[in-house]
Amino acid sequence: MDGVKSAKKRKLTDKTIPNALSQLPDFAQESTMYQSLLEMERNLDWTMTRKRVEVQDALARNPTTTRTLRIFVSHTVSGQAWQVGEAEAEGAVNFETGQGIPAWSLKVEGRLLEVPNQRSRDRMAPRKFSTFIKRMIVDLDRDPTLYPDGNIVEWPRSQGVQPPLDGFTIRRTGDQPTRVRILMHLEQIPEQYKLSPELANILGIKEESRIGVIQALWNYIKINGLQDKVDRRRIRADDHLRQIFGGESIVFQQLPELVNRYLMPPDPIILHYILNPGVPPPERSSAWDIDIKMEDTSLKSRMAVIVQSSKESTQDLGKLDDEIALLAQSLHNSHTKRVFLQSFADDPAMFIQTWLESQSRDLESVLGSGPSEGATIRTEELRRSDFFRLPWVEEAVAIQEGMRLASKQ
Repeated sequence: MDGVKSAKKRKLTDKTIPNALSQLPDFAQESTMYQSLLEMERNLDWTMTRKRVEVQDALARNPTTTRTLRIFVSHTVSGQAWQVGEAEAEGAVNFETGQGIPAWSLKVEGRLLEVPNQRSRDRMAPRKFSTFIKRMIVDLDRDPTLYPDGNIVEWPRSQGVQPPLDGFTIRRTGDQPTRVRILMHLEQIPEQYKLSPELANILGIKEESRIGVIQALWNYIKINGLQDKVDRRRIRADDHLRQIFGGESIVFQQLPELVNRYLMPPDPIILHYILNPGVPPPERSSAWDIDIKMEDTSLKSRMAVIVQSSKESTQDLGKLDDEIALLAQSLHNSHTKRVFLQSFADDPAMFIQTWLESQSRDLESVLGSGPSEGATIRTEELRRSDFFRLPWVEEAVAIQEGMRLASKQ
């Protein structure tokens, strides 16, 4: 049953046409065009397979892009003298409930700017501002003796589940101008590092990912011809790299470990803001644009669509291939019939005799009986001297004699 099932599932894959048919003058032009199409299809399939593998490799490395993160800083005030009047402010203050006490609120927000000329179907849901922040520190320049409620506010990202936020708000009491310094450590993909001055001066970059630094160092080595001519695994140091290597040469496999020694955490983004509760807040928020490296989700989705071709199109292509294979097989069968009938038409008597001998030989082989007693050689063929001059006879005699001598020993 298994053999029957496998036979039913087997598909015809040969799409070539008989050579004898393709050489006929009546079909020469069509055969040439068909062969060209087959060659074009093979080249196209090979190119598509190679590109699909390249896309899969790129997906494994997570494609990245540089986007612009716009940060907004603003403040609001309440209970200030210019809002309620100095006389009313003194009488309306309730220190137990906090009502009427001059206060202000500082708000830090951010959003990712849209890519210009981006297609609507490629747009992804906007990410919350807090997902771009690893850690944020807000330093308030105030007299701690007058304002003991804390002048340093820190927001670290917790390891657990934390809902993303569009912004952060800090509320404090006071009516004096305050200088605010905001330090933000960004979440970037791939993770960025600050290069030590020794390596930064050689490569000409200050911040980069670990892979980017290794690639830049390798480009420097290739441009300056520092790879050993004999042992290609060894890198020779020039005047600039001698201090980095700590010697005259290193092995290529030591480059990642060497680069790690000269990588440091990147400097935080520092924003300065002046908050003056004594005057109305500005109508527009202060804004800063910061470049941030992140995963290119739109490109990744488009690449995934290329790799995972639609099921319907794959099925349609499979059906067309099956139809072509069936037509090619039909051509093979028609060509065989034509040769059979053409041979019969040319010399019917000789054709019938040859055909009967062939059928008789096949029948003897199947039944294992007859003039040759089931052997593949007929008696009349054994009587011909030319039969023993065939190329395989000498080798067969040598094998037979060798087996006979081995059995005696």
